[in-house]
Amino acid sequence: MDILVAGGTGFLGRSVCAALVDRGHRVTAASRSPDGVALPEAVVRAPADVTEDDLRGLVAGHDAVVNLVALPSHVQPRASHEAVHLGGTRHLLRASEAAGVDRLVQLSGLGVEDDVETGYFRAKRAAEAAVRASGLDWVIYRPSVVFGDGCAFLPFLERLGRFGVVPLPGGGRTRLQPMWVDDLAPMVAAGVTDSRHVGATYRLGGPERLTLAAVLRLVADDPVVLPVPMPVARAGAALLDRVPGAPVGLDQYRATTLDNTVADNDVTAFDTPESSLRRLGDYLREREDGATPTAPADATDTTGTTGVTDP
Repeated sequence: MDILVAGGTGFLGRSVCAALVDRGHRVTAASRSPDGVALPEAVVRAPADVTEDDLRGLVAGHDAVVNLVALPSHVQPRASHEAVHLGGTRHLLRASEAAGVDRLVQLSGLGVEDDVETGYFRAKRAAEAAVRASGLDWVIYRPSVVFGDGCAFLPFLERLGRFGVVPLPGGGRTRLQPMWVDDLAPMVAAGVTDSRHVGATYRLGGPERLTLAAVLRLVADDPVVLPVPMPVARAGAALLDRVPGAPVGLDQYRATTLDNTVADNDVTAFDTPESSLRRLGDYLREREDGATPTAPADATDTTGTTGVTDP
């Protein structure tokens, strides 16, 4: 198959491109700055901006499109979530339908199905609706926070941890289910080529349910978590919302009111037991030791895979 990966030079995109090449497909990685990024030699690079209206030239000649273009949900982006997540998806859909593309795979996120209103969730929710209403075969992925080399989430927490004392709404009791990028990428690649995934929306997470405070303590150098009552946190976020360039605001506060976990992990749809997935702590230890993180040796060990780590 000829496959276009929009956002193919990004954090998840690099792993997805590699997984598709390993499966013998011809892959084009499209992004605004496709050069200077490590990709398999066989991957073709193409400059593209999904916020542009006409993407027919980019999409033409491909059998499937994977839309991984995304802005971080946990920071205030310079670009609009609506322009990138919703507008970009609509432009790719329009070009794909015109070019006769068979399938579109869409990256979304956990929380889209809930009633928390942020710019990120609102745009992702509308983008999912546009994908479902299209005439294409489609697959949608809603992962929890994804970690790995080159991610945005862990460096964000590392920067917070440098202050020593980190105020967190509600003491950081929001739960996450971190998923390793190289566990997620093969599942996305399978959705591109396997017809049994068409029309499915997959809610995915890693092997542990961890509080935000617990993740912060894993990532940073023993920070002190200062619990901030939720009403106080909301008032502070509302003030910061008015400050140009502030790293957090009301959207980030609202995101902390929502657990980012799954009750039934759809990784099993890809013949992958939850217990075989890489844990965040193992990844961090191996990164610190200079080793390349790998899958756990014993995939049958389920000890602690569903427990919540309290702050």
